[in-house]
Amino acid sequence: MSRIGKMPIEVPDNVKVDIDGARVEVSGSKGTLKQTFHPDMQFELEGNTLRVLRPTDSREHRSLHGLTRALVNNMVVGVSEGFRRRLQVEGVGYRAEMSGKKLMLQVGFSHPVEFDPTDGVTFEVEDRGKTIIVSGPDKQVVGEISARIRKSRPPEPYKGKGIRYEGEYVRRKAGKAGKV
Repeated sequence: MSRIGKMPIEVPDNVKVDIDGARVEVSGSKGTLKQTFHPDMQFELEGNTLRVLRPTDSREHRSLHGLTRALVNNMVVGVSEGFRRRLQVEGVGYRAEMSGKKLMLQVGFSHPVEFDPTDGVTFEVEDRGKTIIVSGPDKQVVGEISARIRKSRPPEPYKGKGIRYEGEYVRRKAGKAGKV
């Protein structure tokens, strides 16, 4: 039995779950998320507890069991609490700022790099432009937009300048050995 798949999902009171065969729709205070899962996976909602069941013990059903449960749990957590990703901007002259709802980055290029929020994602800038917070109800979208922001100027190994995830360790390299 899948250790992840057999765990029940606790649904908070302010979250509504609609199950239509393999289609699950979860709505809460942060928004609404819909997803269609494999048609063999079954869902059982009893009160405030949601369970994901698999029909057989085949290899395919075992692998889908834990995946489906994790995705549904992320949907429930996303519409009730939301997901946040923090990024650090490091470097002299590097900064982030908000221009309306857009995120503008000054990261060493001749022009500012701008990002538009999509699918309920919001940006916040803290610490005078040195910390970016990406938040939203969908974990996958928040992670994807965070990765795109980081990709605009990834941290380099010599001076450590660039955009990195909070807590990310950037392995530093020694520079030229000829300096005296």
